[in-house]
Amino acid sequence: MIRYAIRRLLISIPVLIVGTLAVYLMVALSGDPLGELRSQPGVTEETIQNAAASLGLDKPVLVRYWDWLMGFFQGDWGFSVALGQARADVFTVVTDAFWTTFRLVLGAEILAIVLGMAIGVLAAVRQYSIFDYIATSAAFLMFSMPIFCVAIVLKTYGIQFNNFLVDIGLDRWLTTAGPPEGGFSGSLGEIIARYTGTFILPTLSIMLISFAAYSRFQRSSMLETLNSDYVRTARAKGLSSSRVIFRHAYRNALIPVTTLFALNFGSIFAGAIVTETVFGWKGMGDLLVRSVRQYDPDMLMGWLMIVAVLVVVFNLIADLVYGFLDPRIRIG
Repeated sequence: MIRYAIRRLLISIPVLIVGTLAVYLMVALSGDPLGELRSQPGVTEETIQNAAASLGLDKPVLVRYWDWLMGFFQGDWGFSVALGQARADVFTVVTDAFWTTFRLVLGAEILAIVLGMAIGVLAAVRQYSIFDYIATSAAFLMFSMPIFCVAIVLKTYGIQFNNFLVDIGLDRWLTTAGPPEGGFSGSLGEIIARYTGTFILPTLSIMLISFAAYSRFQRSSMLETLNSDYVRTARAKGLSSSRVIFRHAYRNALIPVTTLFALNFGSIFAGAIVTETVFGWKGMGDLLVRSVRQYDPDMLMGWLMIVAVLVVVFNLIADLVYGFLDPRIRIG
């Protein structure tokens, strides 16, 4: 297993490096960082050349990529002045936004994978039952709704619920416009109440969309496994239904869902723009919109690298889980 893990890690490193080159070239060739400066009246060519030299834009693009890559691995991700801050450090800005979004996505994905697998297994075991029809209808409903619709509906009902609490003499509980300023403070009960009230709506909006995919994949994979020859053989030997399902079928049925989770985490993380916009969170989504609007190359590279590393890391984790679930994979 250790040799298998090392082999998968060594494969991931060149993939990540090639990805950084492709991303850097796309960002470098997509616009002019000095475009706003050039458009200002009275700016001399000498001023533009000095600005280009200070930013390293007078070097060939491959040389700039190498300098950026070496700086990236040393923790120097460059600086940005596009966010209205004097030489804002990209590493600090991106990591702050990352942890803001990570708290949302991690909780949503954990809830979605647990709920999706449980409902998917039950729907497969009770195929064509009322529970199966209800689960299928709920999943298709979530599939058919764009995430911004889910987020807006949840926010609307959250506001109405807060108004109801105020009407009966209680304080508002659900936060519909960003996390509380100053963090969480007070007693343990107050911290739990504020924490859950802050995260419940944006977490649910992300979780419901992911849950639909996980439950459908788990149901399909479980049905295929339950109809396989080795499961029928286990039943013929007189093993109990629970032993056949959880000891023989469930483990192999997890492999497709593991693949989906690994791919989905990175895409959900990158696609949190809508949820963060609706609920007023200043995370990775908000940072991407501002960086693209202002064409901030170093900030864009930092954002894209975070997402690229997440995709590679979670695919590596998925490969390791494959080897644990099915020893034939790591042997091969």
